[in-house]
Amino acid sequence: MEEMTLPLPSVSRMVSVEVLDSTQNLARELAQQDTPDGTLVLAYEQTGGRGQYERTWDAKRGGVYFTLVLRPEKPVRHTGNLSLKTAEAVCRALKELFGFKTKIKHPNDVLVWDKTAKRWKKICGILIESSSEADLAQWLLVGIGINVNNKLSPSLADTATSVKKLLGREGVPELVLERTLDAFREKYAQGRLSNRI
Repeated sequence: MEEMTLPLPSVSRMVSVEVLDSTQNLARELAQQDTPDGTLVLAYEQTGGRGQYERTWDAKRGGVYFTLVLRPEKPVRHTGNLSLKTAEAVCRALKELFGFKTKIKHPNDVLVWDKTAKRWKKICGILIESSSEADLAQWLLVGIGINVNNKLSPSLADTATSVKKLLGREGVPELVLERTLDAFREKYAQGRLSNRI
């Protein structure tokens, strides 16, 4: 586990791991150990990535996989829009960076339009977890996996895609991470002000 310092305004602490079972698992451990609000757990490859309902998430090297630990100090009932806000942030980042046409598949997927295949395909999965006490959210975990340059399993060819497949060239994972965090920070700040995270 390596501590990193990056000029990311929304990140107070960054923990980077080459290969990890799941950023969500490590982020949960850190959250339980009182890691500060804004802690980012980043992995270059996940061996046990997971999505909603414990579904597996294909997470080979080349993608962007991270979990952000948040401590909103808000009632749990005010955090119900977090998955949607996160998906909106990813859509915005992908559109700004690559011009992709995107849409959200409720509750936790981001799809892009594959012009060659003429169909919508999944490019991002989102996983939200939380812990609360007396109706107050103690911490929230925002897990995001974005297919950038990672090779996808053949079984996913009809349903999933990546930045590299859509562009025919590699994207820059660091730029995808930075732009996604910027967009998320704005959405999250708006939600906190309106009590509709």
